[in-house]
Amino acid sequence: MITITIFQNQESVTGFRCIGHAEYAEYGSDIVCAGVSALVVNAINSIETLTSSEYDLKTDEETGLVDFKLKKKADHDTSVLLVSMVLGLQGIQTNYGNEYLIIDFKEV
Repeated sequence: MITITIFQNQESVTGFRCIGHAEYAEYGSDIVCAGVSALVVNAINSIETLTSSEYDLKTDEETGLVDFKLKKKADHDTSVLLVSMVLGLQGIQTNYGNEYLIIDFKEV
């Protein structure tokens, strides 16, 4: 199962921590894992390319860890990109269920 913790304050998403593997299907055929990976990696790449936001990033391919934290308050574009990622993740969770993907929100 993939567990994603979305860190947020009253104003915006400040980061997220993603860990685990969906195990929806065999390695290489797991569409849940592929969908989550695509959303997470695209959000990070888009923030890096399209905004001036600075962040800390830790990853571990074996455990599926992606730990992303903004260093400062999110600007408008970064906020939109992170909210878009969350919406996509919620869609996957709705379509495939909590046995493959859990999303938690944590106030920071």
